[in-house]
Amino acid sequence: MTTNDFDFDLPEELIAQTPLKNRSASKMMVLSKDKQTIEDKYFESILEELQEGDALVMNDTRVLPARLYGTKEDTNAHIEVLLLKNIEGDTWETLMKPAKKAKMGSVISFGDGRLKATVTALLEHGGRIVEFSYEGLFLEALESLGEMPLPPYIKERLDDQERYQTVYAKENGSAAAPTAGLHFTQDILERIEDKGVKLVFLTLHVGLGTFRPVSVDNIEEHTMHAEFYQLSQESADALNETKKEGGRVVAVGTTSIRTLETIGNENNGELKASSGWTSIFISPGYEFKVVDAFLTNFHLPKSTLIMLVSAFLGREFVLKAYNHAVNERYRFFSFGDAMFVKK
Repeated sequence: MTTNDFDFDLPEELIAQTPLKNRSASKMMVLSKDKQTIEDKYFESILEELQEGDALVMNDTRVLPARLYGTKEDTNAHIEVLLLKNIEGDTWETLMKPAKKAKMGSVISFGDGRLKATVTALLEHGGRIVEFSYEGLFLEALESLGEMPLPPYIKERLDDQERYQTVYAKENGSAAAPTAGLHFTQDILERIEDKGVKLVFLTLHVGLGTFRPVSVDNIEEHTMHAEFYQLSQESADALNETKKEGGRVVAVGTTSIRTLETIGNENNGELKASSGWTSIFISPGYEFKVVDAFLTNFHLPKSTLIMLVSAFLGREFVLKAYNHAVNERYRFFSFGDAMFVKK
């Protein structure tokens, strides 16, 4: 298949620029693979879609305020630094603009100088490995000096930074939010649990590779970025028990899907406590080992994420649903509406 097989026309005004005042007020399209049906509902209908005995799997990663604005110590040149992933200790992979000014050994100072970054390696496309030095705690320095790195298609300023975090965000480390989870409120989670649905958590730290377009024509030649994931023994046991008792594993977001399928592939569909880096690329032809249903948002044309959804539902049905979403004026991408996908 080619990348163009996953293209669709999206009017720019349908790209949601700001979150709704009420997290759970979004519309939700419900798609059935077996029935090939498309239903227009609202997000609170997820209470009807979830069944007693199901397990709802959520990614509890928390987005770092990972965009920093600093000055190069020897020239006072202004440099923007975006943290991509923590390599080890105080060493990070970053993206810099303008990268040509950030040469080997350059020292970039942020705010009052209590946070500094020394360039230790040069990568392609503006990438730089840096080692941070700081006073006090790194996360405290980041919280006071950094900004939330919103996706490039969002042009509006976000006044409330917590609206780009899920209500269950816990583990610091992401460069972007697992946005399917942004629709949940604590009240809805409590009502879901009261219905007899298990709430299960895992962690996958989302990298900015999520927003990079597929640059090859043949999708089989695409190389996915790697992201760190972790699943506890408690969560693995809960999901295996759900399967054993005939319940469904319902994943919230593509990040949860990628984590579950990575571990399931390694263990013949069973889940075990695991952590590591995944670069799994799920596209049409892939057979799901763990996930029975999922919640997701509407994704970019030609993206690996729309390919993942197509692997579950079939490409033609997905494109039909996306055209329906455009015609019905659904809101797209991170702050947009939701889609519930089931067999």
